[in-house]
Amino acid sequence: MCLALLCGGEEKVLGTQKAPGSCPYCGGVVMAKDVESSWRICCLPLSVKSKRKFSCTACSRRLVTYP
Repeated sequence: MCLALLCGGEEKVLGTQKAPGSCPYCGGVVMAKDVESSWRICCLPLSVKSKRKFSCTACSRRLVTYP
């Protein structure tokens, strides 16, 4: 229980931009968000990761890209 109080994760949006293509579900505009996520224990950063997440502006679905 104490570990839950001392650990924490947070996400910060660095920027957004319009992505090419359209949503396969509704045909809406796709937005790309650059997100930085970090995990901390007692205010000490453990890891920081940057990711790009895609979502539709019309239906608010999170879209996944496959390599």
